[in-house]
Amino acid sequence: MTIIAEDRLSPAGAKRAILHRMVMDKRICPHGLKAKWLLEQQGYTVDDRHLSNREEVDAFKQTYGVDTTPQAFIGANRIGGYDRLREHFSGKVRDKNKKSYRPVLMIFAVSALTALAVAWGMIGQVFTLRTIELFAAFTMTALALQKLKDIESFSTMFLNYDLLAQRRVGYSYIYPYAEATAGILMIAGGLAGLIAAPIALFIGTIGALSVYKAVYIDKRDLRCACVGGQTNVPLGFVSLTENLVMMAMGIWMPVKAILG
Repeated sequence: MTIIAEDRLSPAGAKRAILHRMVMDKRICPHGLKAKWLLEQQGYTVDDRHLSNREEVDAFKQTYGVDTTPQAFIGANRIGGYDRLREHFSGKVRDKNKKSYRPVLMIFAVSALTALAVAWGMIGQVFTLRTIELFAAFTMTALALQKLKDIESFSTMFLNYDLLAQRRVGYSYIYPYAEATAGILMIAGGLAGLIAAPIALFIGTIGALSVYKAVYIDKRDLRCACVGGQTNVPLGFVSLTENLVMMAMGIWMPVKAILG
């Protein structure tokens, strides 16, 4: 089938692309909006053609032999939707199965900034021991929340490597609640922090031993359940660090009370 789209230059010399996307009274395709935005970011003048009802969408798909919208055309070439446009302009094919530490690193970063902000606002100082405590507590709470979004997926992935969960499956369901409880109590501090200490020490120690065995002894290539069961975070040093931090907090909270 001949594609009728053409890549011409406007009088101002701008590049031109044609975009067919779904824009209905009660539904606007988010990928279509992103595709239009991406084309404009790349300097294209977009001939934005709306598919305003289901009949038009179905007719378009049949005419061009495609299964989805939006569809972008540049010159005589149909590029495709938003993901294909990204690949077209970047030259990189997105691998949805590629492992990445990004999800957990973003949680660490936001937790660190939150801890700094709270310390600055409540204590009047940014870099204090309390800031480190808050960072650990915020991180634990955020990671627990990610696990609790889909506890079934988390527990399935967790059972791949956690030594206690493999013996007591119920522990895989308890773990996210224990982590959240410990994190919240550490944020409160004082007596609540002392209550949190043994919880953090216990789950952190089991977790550290499990990760160390799976990664460094058994040499297994696994995904980490630390940010839930739907991500591709590799099990490794970052996962081990998370558990070591919980162990450290479990030891530090009672030491702090004794010293202080």
